[in-house]
Amino acid sequence: MRQNPSFAMTDVAELRRLVDLHPWATLVSSTEDGLIASHYAVLLDDERDDLTIVGHVGKPDDLIHGLGSRELLVVIQGPHGYISPSWYGDAASVPTWNFVSVHLSGVPELLSTEENLAVLDRLVARFESRKTDPRLMWETPNDAAFIERLERGTVGFRLTPTRVVAKRKLSQNKTPEVVENVIAELSGDGPYASAELAAEMRRAADARTRP
Repeated sequence: MRQNPSFAMTDVAELRRLVDLHPWATLVSSTEDGLIASHYAVLLDDERDDLTIVGHVGKPDDLIHGLGSRELLVVIQGPHGYISPSWYGDAASVPTWNFVSVHLSGVPELLSTEENLAVLDRLVARFESRKTDPRLMWETPNDAAFIERLERGTVGFRLTPTRVVAKRKLSQNKTPEVVENVIAELSGDGPYASAELAAEMRRAADARTRP
């Protein structure tokens, strides 16, 4: 992802927030057969306060990616959406796309069986927790034998990125009046409305005006 200093995100707390809110990631590796991409959920490492993430892949994706021996690029896609030139008023303009994205790169370390089980347990708990009747990984009808077979079909990893590229392109190059109008359009009921993107723009706009 080409970086533009005007749109760069560098605040670790903000980056952690984006990763936590958007755990469905794209994993990209360069192999002898060309580029390969897979899609898995990742979590922030709960024992760290940096951008270290943990996750797993299903076998044989670990071999395809060379997990643990080659660089892995993890792409986190935050809110994004179409921005109509009509939202800019009468000024000459063209359509664009606003978005927030975080790229984490590094060589991941492989997790032990116990560590992988803990990550799988966390993943299930994270998403089941939104249900009124969550069914956690170790609860019946699952038993230990089933969970152990499940774990053997996966490979867990921890990635402490050695390179981070994060971009928040949210109309920062427009006047405050235009930004407010774009937020209003995204907050409406039109075909390109996006409450999530509007909220992200509001957060970025408020941060720019905060003393």
